[in-house]
Amino acid sequence: MSHALNSPHTPPLGPLSVRAPGSKTDSALTSAVPRARILLIEDDSAIAEVIFGHLNADYDLVVEADGLRGFQRANEETWSLIVLDVRLPNKDGLEICRDLRAHSNDTPVLMLTSRSGELDRVLGLEMGADDYMVKPFSMLELGARIKALLRRAAKSAAPAPEVSRLSVANMQLDLRTHECWRGGQALTLTSTEFDLLALFMSHPGTVFTRTELLERVWGYGHSGYEHTVNSHINRLRAKLEDHPSSPSIIVTVWGVGYKFNGG
Repeated sequence: MSHALNSPHTPPLGPLSVRAPGSKTDSALTSAVPRARILLIEDDSAIAEVIFGHLNADYDLVVEADGLRGFQRANEETWSLIVLDVRLPNKDGLEICRDLRAHSNDTPVLMLTSRSGELDRVLGLEMGADDYMVKPFSMLELGARIKALLRRAAKSAAPAPEVSRLSVANMQLDLRTHECWRGGQALTLTSTEFDLLALFMSHPGTVFTRTELLERVWGYGHSGYEHTVNSHINRLRAKLEDHPSSPSIIVTVWGVGYKFNGG
């Protein structure tokens, strides 16, 4: 367990059952695949304790309650995933997400929002969050979302496929370096935006429903989260299109979904 949990910036988590460092179980885990390192930035101690109790057995989980301190650690240390609450003291989650992306930090971000905070959810995705969950949520779904994001991140870090570059019309994607160009001009994309565009460019003209895009890019197809797709499509259009309000590259097929226009 990270010493950060005992810092003044971290909510008290109470008594927890933790393996002794020298136990056989701990040694076996150490010799196996390294555990994912997750930063949870959450100032509600009750929520932080529940999440810690459910995730600490499978991940190296570090908790920070202060937004500014959380941002500093998120930006200065290496993480597999950041679970980020919106409402935080000193620096809110939207600012944290925005500033991480401004620093070219593409660590996957799962944002936690309140049920009444629809605007927060929209803004979070616009700021570069990869996914969001609405409070209250089940620990089983949280675990599934985290696994999906980690799988996608691992897939992005895996050896490049035989086809290393996609080129459609004036768009080029390098699947090895995760670089993108439009008309020879380099574009800055988050990992989710890159994966979404790669799927479209691999299948120009194919219409994908929002559920299919959730399953193939995010790794799940739960209903009610289609807005995640909509927000990422809007962000991609803002970066790709000459006139995002009248898109010609990623077009809407009304009543069905979206397709990449390779013409």
